[in-house]
Amino acid sequence: MKPTRIIRVEDVMKRNFDLVDGKLTVKDALLTMKYPETRSFIIDKRCPDDEYGLVLISDIAKQILSANRSPDRVNLYEIMAKPVLSVSPEMDIRFCARLLERFSIMRAPVIKDGKVLGIVSFHDLVLTGLKRLITE
Repeated sequence: MKPTRIIRVEDVMKRNFDLVDGKLTVKDALLTMKYPETRSFIIDKRCPDDEYGLVLISDIAKQILSANRSPDRVNLYEIMAKPVLSVSPEMDIRFCARLLERFSIMRAPVIKDGKVLGIVSFHDLVLTGLKRLITE
């Protein structure tokens, strides 16, 4: 029996992400977004004792678009989730998938030593991680 290879979150996470100030309006954030493939904005800490926040594109659809609110009048901090559940870059992707499922979230920032290194989603876990496992 072949031993199971461990694939870590750092092997599949997206390393490019939008880390923005929560005071940005939704409009400004969308206009300056560099990495739409992450489908999210990570909201930066205001001070060392603060926590990161997260705004998903689906949050914008639900809280701005469907609610007929003006994207140039709503700041990201008004619609963000904070604090957010984060994962370690060393975590096995199987446990990461279980964690995301347990808390019914689609993506999470990858944090080490208080700094965001990337973002991981079910999409990354399956199409990069699981695909790697089944092709070996």
